Order: sequence, then C-alpha cells, then structure tokens
Amino acid sequence: MSDVRYASVLELAAMVQDGEVTPVELVSGALERIERLDPHVNAFIDVDGERALRDAAGVNPGNGSPFAGVPIAIKNNVAVADRPLTMASALLDGYRAQHDAYLVRRLRAAGFVIVGLTNLPEFGILPTTEPRHTGVTRNPWDLSRTPGGSSGGSGAAVAAGMVPVAHGNDGGGSLRIPAACCGLVGCKPSRGRISRGPDLGDSFLGVEGVLTRDVADTAALLDVLAGYEAGDSTWAPRPEEAFAVAAQRDPARLRIAVTTRNYQDAPVHPDLERALRDTADALADLGHEVVEASPPMPAPEVLDLFISVFGPQISLGVLFAQSVAGRSAADHELEPLTRAVFACANAVPSHGYLAAVARLQAMARTVVGFFADFDVLLTSTLAVPPLPIGELHGCGTDPMEDLRRSGSFAPFTALFNVTGQPALTIPAGLMPDGLPASVQLVGRPLGESVLLQLASQLERTQPWGGLRPATPEMGEERMT
Repeated sequence: MSDVRYASVLELAAMVQDGEVTPVELVSGALERIERLDPHVNAFIDVDGERALRDAAGVNPGNGSPFAGVPIAIKNNVAVADRPLTMASALLDGYRAQHDAYLVRRLRAAGFVIVGLTNLPEFGILPTTEPRHTGVTRNPWDLSRTPGGSSGGSGAAVAAGMVPVAHGNDGGGSLRIPAACCGLVGCKPSRGRISRGPDLGDSFLGVEGVLTRDVADTAALLDVLAGYEAGDSTWAPRPEEAFAVAAQRDPARLRIAVTTRNYQDAPVHPDLERALRDTADALADLGHEVVEASPPMPAPEVLDLFISVFGPQISLGVLFAQSVAGRSAADHELEPLTRAVFACANAVPSHGYLAAVARLQAMARTVVGFFADFDVLLTSTLAVPPLPIGELHGCGTDPMEDLRRSGSFAPFTALFNVTGQPALTIPAGLMPDGLPASVQLVGRPLGESVLLQLASQLERTQPWGGLRPATPEMGEERMT
C-alpha cells in the first residue's frame, strides 16, 4: 500500500470504485502507517484498528457513497459515537461520546472510515499542540517543531501520510495554522457553512473543516460537510454550484490586495515574506491585478476583546467536562492556561461579553467593507516559521502571556474568524531550512468558490503536491 500513501482523497475513492483496491486494504494501509510513524509524531489520541477494519468491511462501494473506504481522522473535540472524547484533558479521561456529531454522520454517509481521533492542545486553546495529558504532537517536517494548533494532530497525521484527510476546526486559525506548519491546504469556511450540531449552536468565532493535501480534495469535502441540519438557527445559503465543480474553473480576472500588515504589527520572517511576494508575482503572471493594500487593522488591544469572546466558548468545554466528571477539576486535571482562561471567562459579566461581541462586530464591518474594492486579500499565514517544541505550551508561570504571545506567531488568522469570511491557507514551496512556507487567501463573505478557483489556478502553475516531509528519524525520504 506504500504506492497510495500520498494519493489524494479523490484518487483513493476512484481506485475503490474501479476495484483497484478494497476499503479494507485502504484502511489496513493507513493503520500500518499510523502504527509505524505515530510513535515519532503522536498525532493520535485514540486508534481503534479493529473497529476501523470492521467498518471498512461493511462499506459497499456500489451503494453510491462517493468516498467508500477512504480513511479519515477526527479531531478529538468532536463527538464520535462510543469513542473517547477527551479534548486532551485529564478531566475527560475515560469519557466516551454518546452519539455522532452531524459532521461525523455526514462523513460516514459519504463512505469515509474513521481510523482514529487526533490530538489537540487542551480544549483547543493554543496554536501549538503540546497538551500535558495526551503529550506533544510533532511536525513530520521537523520533529523538533510544532505542527501548529489547535488542529495540530490532524495536520501532522495528513502531512505524514497516515491519512489523506483529517477533520479540524478553527476559532482563531486552528485549521490554517496547522496547514501552514505542515504544508497542507486548510480552509476556514464562511460562518454557518457547516453545522456544529447537535451539541453546539451558533458560534461567533468557530467553524468546522478539514485538512488535505490539495485543493480539489478540500472542495470535495466542503461539499460533503456543508449544508443545513435540522435545528440550526442560522446557516450559510447554498452555493450556486457544487464547490468541487466551481474549483475546476479558472476565476475571472480578480483584483487582489497583498499585505504584510497585521493587528500585532508583527514583522514577517524574510523567508515567509519571500514566499508571499513570489505568490503575488505568480498571481500577476496569471493575469490578475495585484495591488499593495490592507484592510483597516484594529489596535493590538483587540486581542483582549477577542479573549473576552473566545474565553467563554472555551469555558463551555470545561463546564461540560466538569458535568461529565460530576465535580470540579482537581489541580492536576486542568492545565494552568485552561484554568486562567476559565477564570477570566467567569469574571466577564454577561453584559461585558455582549459588549465585546458588539465591538468586534463593528470592527468586522470596517474590514468587510474593504472587500468592496477587492475580490481577494493575500497575506502570510504565519509571521514566523513553526515554533520549536516547548516554546509555547501554556503550562508556565504566566500562562495568559503564552496566549497573548500566540498572536505574534499567527497574527493574520483570527481577524477573519471575527469577520466570518472564508479564508484558505495553501502551501507556497519550501523555506531554505526545508520547512514548508504558506500563504493565506481571504475572500468576500460566502466567497469560498472564488478562493478555491484561485488556489487551484496557483496549484496548477506552482504544484506543491509532490512535496513531502523528509524526516530521517521516521525513515522517510522526501518525494518531489
């Protein structure tokens, strides 16, 4: 099965439909690779090979399921029936979900086979993945570096070729940051595009999505996951055509703004800025109008407003965990940063929370107004390359300072959780040290199709699909 370890989701699905490989063979290959590589990476919290093989054996490629037998991993902050749901916290150790989240149900209906549950920072707080309870996840490109977060386990699993696609979610960059660190495609869809039910209602910041190796797979998975579910109070309207169909066409000539400005005034590392400028030149060569311009940036103090809204959403996870445990957490069961965020959330009165949301919404209107003159904004995703393991973990003497410092690592992402616009991280080659570089494309509200078209156009002219990690400790050689 080594010949298909880096095949795309669409390629694997076609192989199953054509009878070249069976679902059991695909899943067996994924499980073998997880067993061999995950001791180095620690991408997974839970792998149930027997159940995955049983599920694969029950898949019928002839029943119309478009992705019959394709292996997938789920981030461990979303419910998968009768599987552990820990959110990387000791407080939830031993708890098993009672049902599938709606997005998991949709994936199963499309034929995907869940092979495991991926690691994350405790309760998904940080843009690195170093939880105390479930251990550090490492970047397959360099085991001394972070794969990002909070969907870091999912990013590492896809980058290492353990699975072709993995679920993630994004409340401040948690899909796009791992995509940038791991050389993947990570799409934050428009607010309301994918249902968060049945457990969660509307979220001002958080959205669901996937990490893949190419744009076509991202478009295809967005078609699987998008759409109204019964009981959703708000949802994004259906696109005029399927995302997978739209992504196959070149976009019309676009007006694209490019900037290195960010709300932290954080300088961009020269290697990442070079990747940004090279991408801007490539877009101009494709016939697009590329202009140096930036939306209005909020003052750095906006981070405190963001935390005032982000914190209560995190605290819901802690309250759920305490409800499951039937008690308050003991000292060892929550990390210092989780306790600090929970305490801050509890200190914000209801009117303070609503005031913070209102102020962020007002700020969002000025940012979205910028897109009246531009179709797409091009930025870096990160300000610096993937951080060394141990540099940002939230377990030190001042954990809230770690949370604030995370904004200097990835200062380009959270703004678009506030605005609710779609944003897409794509690879942009390799830096001189061999780590992947990336850029972020931001679209108008509900503008995923244009972003997918533009990213596909770049992918065809500057293909990154052949780039693979070369990690000697894992016995891997770089493929180009």
